[in-house]
Amino acid sequence: MNVMDTLTPQKADRPRLAPGDTVRVHTMIVEGDRERVQVFQGTVIRIRSGGINANFTVRRIASHGVGVERTFMLHSPRIEKIEVMRSSKTRRAQLYYLRDLQGKAARLKERTTVAAEE
Repeated sequence: MNVMDTLTPQKADRPRLAPGDTVRVHTMIVEGDRERVQVFQGTVIRIRSGGINANFTVRRIASHGVGVERTFMLHSPRIEKIEVMRSSKTRRAQLYYLRDLQGKAARLKERTTVAAEE
């Protein structure tokens, strides 16, 4: 069996992600015989392209100030939807320095989009 036969086709509905984007990832979770959608919202700190194997890491601050990072496969069938809430201006490809920052120091400057005049 060829490895390429086992790969699923890429999802065309995935948004274009960039480091610094605040996203909401809707993931299908299986608990016993039940399925539900769980939402994970945070900042994209890393994107690794690689065609069908592309993945991205999202970081958020959970309760008691504990940072939680989760890596998602971009074209996984378990991902229902990815919403980009806001985009931030960054000068780095990986934002690992955010792990050491807290509160206001961890803020990123929002990227403004220029609307086309008609």
